Amino acid sequence: MKIENILRSPTHFKNLPPIISLPKKNQKTLMDGEIPHYVIDYAPLVHLYSEERYLPYDIKKFVTNFHVEYENGTTVPGTEDMDIKKLGKLPDERELFLTSDTDFDADPEWITGLKNKPNLINGEIKDAPATLIVVDKGNGWVDAYWFYFYSFNLGPFVMGSGPYGNHVGDWEHSLVRFYNGQPVIVWISAHGGGGAYYYHNLEKYSLQPTHPIIFSARGTHANYVSVGQHPHDLPYGILSDFTDRGPLWNPTKNYLGYTFDGKNIYHAQNNTNAKHVGREKEYGNWLSFTGHWGDKQLPDNDPRQRYFFIGGYKYISGPRGPLMKNLLRLKPCERHKWWNFWAGCNVRENIKWGIGIESEGYNCGNMFVGIKPKWLRRTLQRVTFGGGLCYIVDLIYG
Repeated sequence: MKIENILRSPTHFKNLPPIISLPKKNQKTLMDGEIPHYVIDYAPLVHLYSEERYLPYDIKKFVTNFHVEYENGTTVPGTEDMDIKKLGKLPDERELFLTSDTDFDADPEWITGLKNKPNLINGEIKDAPATLIVVDKGNGWVDAYWFYFYSFNLGPFVMGSGPYGNHVGDWEHSLVRFYNGQPVIVWISAHGGGGAYYYHNLEKYSLQPTHPIIFSARGTHANYVSVGQHPHDLPYGILSDFTDRGPLWNPTKNYLGYTFDGKNIYHAQNNTNAKHVGREKEYGNWLSFTGHWGDKQLPDNDPRQRYFFIGGYKYISGPRGPLMKNLLRLKPCERHKWWNFWAGCNVRENIKWGIGIESEGYNCGNMFVGIKPKWLRRTLQRVTFGGGLCYIVDLIYG
C-alpha cells in the first residue's frame, strides 16, 4: 500500500489489506450504483473565493453553447446543435474539442455563472450540480471523488503580467478515501497536481463536524486546505493562488451520482436530495466523452492570444473530463509533476497554511515574515531559495 512520505511511511496502515484498482466481485463491498451514506456524511465543503468572477456551472446548460471540432478544426457532424446527451455518442477520440459558438472572452453568463452562488442557509447551488463518482477499491477500501465544474479558468498573474493559462471549462476534484466506512485520506486537486492529507487533521465544518473544509482559489479554482497566499511552481512567490472564507458551497445538496468499476459507469440508485433521484438519466452517458471540455488553444495570430516566456500562453486548451483523472489510482495523488522523479505521493500529517496577511496559521513557508529589520528578512529568504528549502523539508516531514 503506497501511502508514504519520501523518507518514511506511516506504520499504522501496515496491518490493513491492500487497495486494488480492479477488485473482483468477492473483494468488493458495494453494489453497482450504490452510494453509501458515509460518502455524503464526510464530503468536503468548499469555500469559494469571496470575489470569484467564475462560479460553478451546470454542464447540461454549458454544452449547449458549443459545437464539437476535431483537432484540425473541422466540425463533427451532428454537433451544430449540441446537448449533453450527444456527448456520450461522440467518437472515442481524445483530440475532440468543445468549441464556443460565441466569443467566450466577452464573459457571457454561461462563462461567469454569475448567479450561481451558494445558498447562505444550506450551501446549495441550485443550478450547478457537482459530480460524485464512487469507486470500490476492494477489501473495504472505497474512493469517493467529488468533481467541481466551472465554465472558465482565469489563470494567475506572473510578475504583474497576465493572466496566463486561461481556458474554457475547468474540472477540479477532491478524493476522500475510506476504509470500512471511515475516512482516512483527503486529496485535493491543484494545477495538475494537488495535496494529500490525513482526514483527522483537516478543518471541519462547525455545524456538521464530519465534513472537512477546503478552499477554492480565485480564478484558477485550485483547491487548498487553508486561506491566504499559496505559492506554487515558481520560487519567491512569483506564481501564487489566493483563498479566503468566501461563500460556503455544500455539493451534497445538488449532485449527480455514479459508481465506476474501471469499465462501466452506473447511475446512483439513491440521492440525498429526493428531487434529484434518477436525474442522471436526463444527462445521458456524458461521462464517456474523452475529449476536451473547452476550446483548443488559441493560435498565435488570434488577437486574444498572448505569450510570455515565464507565464506561457494566455489561452490554452480546455481540460478533459472526470474519467480522464486516473480514478483507478492506488496512491491518493492523481499524478506527479515532471520534477517529482521519484513519483512520490506525500500524505501530510499537518495543515499546509497559506502565507501572507490572510494566513491563519504558521509553518515553514512563513517563518521569516515577522523578522526585522527588513534587510535581514530578505537575506534569509534568499539564502533559503525563496522558500524552496522549506518546500523540500516539508516534502520529507509533511
